[in-house]
Amino acid sequence: MICKVKKVNQTVTLDGNWDNPPWNDITPLEINNFMGEKPSHLPRTQARLLYDDNFIYVFFRVEDRYVRAIAEHYHGNVWEDSCVEFFFTPSADISQGYFNLEINAGGTPLFHYQKKPRLNPIYIADEDCNRVEIYHSLPKIIHPEIAEPTTWQLQYRLPIDIIAKYCPVDQPAPGVVWKANLFKCADKTSHPHWLTWAVVDNPTPDFHRPEFFGTLEFE
Repeated sequence: MICKVKKVNQTVTLDGNWDNPPWNDITPLEINNFMGEKPSHLPRTQARLLYDDNFIYVFFRVEDRYVRAIAEHYHGNVWEDSCVEFFFTPSADISQGYFNLEINAGGTPLFHYQKKPRLNPIYIADEDCNRVEIYHSLPKIIHPEIAEPTTWQLQYRLPIDIIAKYCPVDQPAPGVVWKANLFKCADKTSHPHWLTWAVVDNPTPDFHRPEFFGTLEFE
């Protein structure tokens, strides 16, 4: 799987407007491969990515049901909620390790860096998490679940200099390649599911498989 990431030369406003410039010129990624048994609820999940000299921009749009968000502190169990996730190695070499930035529908993030899957993860410091600007269209806490059809957006601006504090970074520029995958999950909702952009060939749900990362090609 290959995603071509365009450079933007204008201010990117975090306002959840999926159809406004500069987002409307980008073909969305479809996060529609499932892990484990086919879920009874398979929400349409799309993502768009942009970059400039200082930031990576990520925008998720989810046509969902059974939405919840109860984790409210950094590095909480956000994957148990309705959650979208961006796993990435900031180069083409996955032996450098990878980051997992997981954010629930209420805008609460978990942000780790790890050299090897599930082994001694480094928690990104609170002061660095504070610099990741996040837009979320739903309230911070969603309990009980929203059972009816609900479309929600989550959008953020990730400073590249934060990434460089924890791992060598190939600075995004035309021709530079990173490895990555994007996910949607909801482990402890009434209708759990584990969806991926790049296919992960594993018999049970497990997003921590960098060997299956797709490719981000910066333009």
